[in-house]
Amino acid sequence: MSNTQLSLSPSRLLLLAILSSLSLSGCQTLPSLTQPEPVASKVDNGTLPESVETHEFGLADGQTLVGALAAMESRENDTLPDIARHFGLGYNDITRANPIVAPWTPAPGSRVLLPTSFILPNTPHQGITLNLANMRLFYYPKAEPNKVYTYPIGIGRQGWNTPTGLTQIVTKKANPVWNVPPSIHQEHAQKGDPLPGSIGPGPNNPLGLYAMNLGFERYLIHGTNKPYGIGMQISHGCVQLYPEDIEVLFHKVGVGLPVRIVHQPYLTAWQDGGLYLEANEPLPKWSGDKARLKKQLLKDLRKLSAKQHVTVDWGKVERIVERADGIPTPVLVPSPSETELAASATLLKHPERLYQQPEPGIITDSDWAALVGRFDNETEAQKLAAMLTHQGPMIPAHKIQKDNGYLVIAGPFKSKKELKSAVKRIRMDFDFDVEPLKPRTITVD
Repeated sequence: MSNTQLSLSPSRLLLLAILSSLSLSGCQTLPSLTQPEPVASKVDNGTLPESVETHEFGLADGQTLVGALAAMESRENDTLPDIARHFGLGYNDITRANPIVAPWTPAPGSRVLLPTSFILPNTPHQGITLNLANMRLFYYPKAEPNKVYTYPIGIGRQGWNTPTGLTQIVTKKANPVWNVPPSIHQEHAQKGDPLPGSIGPGPNNPLGLYAMNLGFERYLIHGTNKPYGIGMQISHGCVQLYPEDIEVLFHKVGVGLPVRIVHQPYLTAWQDGGLYLEANEPLPKWSGDKARLKKQLLKDLRKLSAKQHVTVDWGKVERIVERADGIPTPVLVPSPSETELAASATLLKHPERLYQQPEPGIITDSDWAALVGRFDNETEAQKLAAMLTHQGPMIPAHKIQKDNGYLVIAGPFKSKKELKSAVKRIRMDFDFDVEPLKPRTITVD
């Protein structure tokens, strides 16, 4: 590998490392990476609550707003995707709510807002509703009429859009086999990554452990072997859930359950004498329709405010629509400001370990490894190591200091075959000139 310093822009890293690497899926605007100063804790961590409701919510008659905002202080080696998954959020949820926190390298002590409040889509509370605009699934169980379950999802990327409309679950399959469609065969062949005709159950199956076919031909709701793509437009049109979420949902729902797929970027709710607005940026497919969608929103707000005899802060509405952070925010005069709302979030105790947080193993003298990059900047090296470690399946990676710079080393790999497979993935997904390292070449403590 050349000793030339690698220069990696945040957008290139995100697009190549996430969207490209997640393109083997069966079926936005990037946040600012400006890092805030660490926030010193002012509360004894031992007295803080440890959790909030994230998936299951009770519903009173007419209720359309559920959940509450929370917050947590990050620790060393945390990433926003790790925190998001632990609290039932997607990449879109966590990054939009924390635009000045670096997703892959948040400074320890950063206050991370957890947007665990949601406005329900304007659809019948029956079966499943998928709102593509905020990438969330809402399930209304017939046997529990006063409950809703919600999960973050990954959806079809531009050119492979998830369809909208009314359909249903037509089949369910545990440990599914993925029969690779011709279009995906062609796409991967063009990238120099030919696929077999089918992929059986296992870590390389993009459907994960559970799949449910929809009435729309070739479209499914399924798990994933790349969980850190949840909350992104990453698939070939199918709807993906975290492995832990699809397992729960799979066992709750039955064949014939109605599924409504909608695109509702602007959601409103009247609750406890307050009017709330949740704004999401319309997906690229609907970007040309933004003016009409906004006009309809303003019309709905005028109607609601007239009905309730209240006054809307229209300047605040404009700010919320412009910010499009997906957080339900009160819009009446008077009501808490956006800053006050975030400050009122319940501060949570940091979990002992975030759920399924990847931990790369130690590289020993008997392991194979690979030199992926050389950096002058420690943060850039840590970012690349974190993004490699969060691939699916995981590519273990470490940042190590060397002379006056930093190296990113992928490993450990127990065999040359395992190493070659990882090197191929890194070269394809990141477009890096990776240097394989034989055993006893380097040891990472």
